Amino acid sequence: MQPDDIYHIIPILREQVKEWQLALIDDMAVRGRTTPYQILIATILSLRTKDTLTAQIAPKLFALADNPAEMMRHTEETIAETIYPVGFYRNKAKSIRAISRQLLDEYDGQVPDDLDALLKLPGVGRKTANLVLTAGFNKPAICVDIHVHRISNRWGYVATSTPEKTEFALREKLPEEYWIEYNALLVPFGQNLCTPVSPWCNRCRLTAYCERVGVERSR
Repeated sequence: MQPDDIYHIIPILREQVKEWQLALIDDMAVRGRTTPYQILIATILSLRTKDTLTAQIAPKLFALADNPAEMMRHTEETIAETIYPVGFYRNKAKSIRAISRQLLDEYDGQVPDDLDALLKLPGVGRKTANLVLTAGFNKPAICVDIHVHRISNRWGYVATSTPEKTEFALREKLPEEYWIEYNALLVPFGQNLCTPVSPWCNRCRLTAYCERVGVERSR
């Protein structure tokens, strides 16, 4: 894949993803009426949990509390019971309460729009922090989940071994105008067409740009 190919790929992806459901957090951002705090907490809930389940649980939690002050009125156990059965629900309940406390103590109850500050919040890693910046604040950042990591390498656009290394490689290579939407485009593309095993290459409009790195079998 040539560096300039990305200028052809992104418009094709924009058209392609219209056929599929956006990832939950991106859908929340598009629909509006959500706060950065809700984006942050929903992202925490979604870690290692299917979007379909998170979409059911997040509204229940926000009906209980949708800002840090309200969240701190509830015990960790109450939060855990509310968010069950998301994956690691007890650990996430602990993180949600700790995040809410830190936001109240250090940021007047507001979610910071700075990457370094977000990374200091309990349970917040680079993927979550970058997604909060893009979906919560519409600020340029590169959220790299497993789909973004896999596809960027499969194309031959980067050659990296971990999602974090992919993020930094993309920061150097991907035009900033595409940073905000890159994750939102590649996640549904990776879920529906460019799947981890046996991708649907015969249906893909990007085959002319893809080096198919690591693809042993396709459809």
